[in-house]
Amino acid sequence: MTGRLFVLNGPNLNMLGRREPELYGRVTLPQIEKRCREQAAELGFELFFGQSNAEAQLIDWVHRAYDASAAVIINPAGLSTTSVALYDALRMLVEPVVEVHLTNVFGREPLYRNLLTAAASTGFLAGFGADVYELAMRGLAGPRCE
Repeated sequence: MTGRLFVLNGPNLNMLGRREPELYGRVTLPQIEKRCREQAAELGFELFFGQSNAEAQLIDWVHRAYDASAAVIINPAGLSTTSVALYDALRMLVEPVVEVHLTNVFGREPLYRNLLTAAASTGFLAGFGADVYELAMRGLAGPRCE
């Protein structure tokens, strides 16, 4: 798959590299964005990359992805367990959605294990640190099982 790709990041991900580096690592979101832009160019994706601490902004970007017929990679962060509105927006998308998390959310505290938004995703990657973004991009670029 080539075409348009939105990489969306939820609350507190702007603090990567500084916030709990023993858990989330020392890679910053600007470093992740740089890696994503390089890989998008290699794979032929036109990339939109955004981060917001506001649920409404993320939903607006999902609507833009819908209008652009774009695939989405989303790290909804804490909204993954609480946002029915984000889940509903993701369900609208026709193109594939891959939810990513830097940590293995299923190996963490119970409050992180009930992921509403994952049910609206085509694919799911967690626990590989910042590499989840590149793994998701490669997955979207390659052949998929239907």
